[in-house]
Amino acid sequence: MPSQEPPPHFSMIRSFHLADLFTLANAACGVAAVLSAMRFIATRSTTDLLVAAAFVPAALVFDVLDGRVARHRGTHSALGRELDSLADVISFGVAPAAIAWASGLNGGWDALLLVYFVCCGVSRLARYNVTAETLAAGSAAPPYFEGTPIPTSVVLVLILAWAAWSGRLGVDLPGGSIVLGPWTLHALALLFGASGSLMISKSLRIPKL
Repeated sequence: MPSQEPPPHFSMIRSFHLADLFTLANAACGVAAVLSAMRFIATRSTTDLLVAAAFVPAALVFDVLDGRVARHRGTHSALGRELDSLADVISFGVAPAAIAWASGLNGGWDALLLVYFVCCGVSRLARYNVTAETLAAGSAAPPYFEGTPIPTSVVLVLILAWAAWSGRLGVDLPGGSIVLGPWTLHALALLFGASGSLMISKSLRIPKL
């Protein structure tokens, strides 16, 4: 008799676990944050920007929960790891950059720093996944993390939320701005550049708790 193996798409569906649903909720919050930031650009309603900022800490909650659920149920998998990284890129990389742009960090130098920030986040997650694969092959786990994890960008979002709450957006952003050559640079954009650099730093070692 011919084999009764299920079609590939059914196999993929069966490979999802409960923890992955929390990971998808993380990604959903990130996308919602981006859309809310875009809505703010259209409406200029501070509420829309605050809603966008609120979605990022919500994504962090789901990010923490998916790890705890996976450990509790013993359902760690390569699919879950890749899914988590993709969700984190959206929620803690793209979403904070979109919120920053909508808040007024839209000068030429600002844009370069925001792109740099997201690329650093992607690189940090890729390096983490490669390390995880090495450990799965039997190597000893290092007692530290190299570079800051990408969810630390929540701090940057909270700063922008405070600026929005205080009515200090656009030209009134804290720290002000300067014109360097053809483009404008806001002081707050430097925080995104610094955050990106810390994420990819190999000399910064954070002990595992």
